[in-house]
Amino acid sequence: MANKVYPTADAALAGLLHDGIMLMSGGFGLCGVPDALIESIKKSGVKGLTVVSNNAGVDGAALGLLLETRQIKKMISSYVGENKLFADQFLKGELELEFNPQGTLAERIRAGGAGIPAFFTKTGFGTVIAEGKETREFDGQHYVMERSLVADVSIVHAWKGDTEGNLVYRKTARNFNPIMATAGKVTVAEVEHLVEAGQIDPDHIMTPGIFVQRIVHIKDPVKRIEVRTVRKRS
Repeated sequence: MANKVYPTADAALAGLLHDGIMLMSGGFGLCGVPDALIESIKKSGVKGLTVVSNNAGVDGAALGLLLETRQIKKMISSYVGENKLFADQFLKGELELEFNPQGTLAERIRAGGAGIPAFFTKTGFGTVIAEGKETREFDGQHYVMERSLVADVSIVHAWKGDTEGNLVYRKTARNFNPIMATAGKVTVAEVEHLVEAGQIDPDHIMTPGIFVQRIVHIKDPVKRIEVRTVRKRS
């Protein structure tokens, strides 16, 4: 079997990045974000990217880094808060945005990974979300057709992985990572803990290695807190 483990994030992405590709990036806010792979994409200078992600990180971190360098042409997202640069570029017409209800975005990605080209949902019917899309009535209820999403490259973050690409996510850092891992033509995973094949209990595997083509071991990654909330002193 081919060796899936690469020594660096740059090596793991070598040959995959081209101008104008669609990229899926796991994470929710700053939780479960493949930061090392994003840094590598920034260094590559690739541009004109369409990025599928719940949000675009924050100013100065996660996908916010790629906004700073103007490498993202379009975002397909469900949340666009917490990032002033995102808002500024969008309002100036420098960044395209395809806005999705969060459940719809998740299902578009899941459907792409499952080989389902489209599906119908009630969410968004009668709103701007439905403009230009096919609608249909089922059992007296109105639905909007949404197309699935398949990326040229998916980048994900996992807590643990083995050398065959089987992945385990930890708590809320799971978020969009598992479905994005299935919906990429090529999936690259950064893992905090790398073990040999067979050392992960099969019942604990969340993403089977068949969906993962490349792995990079990132020890002790920085885990940022998006919004620090503390109790007021009495």
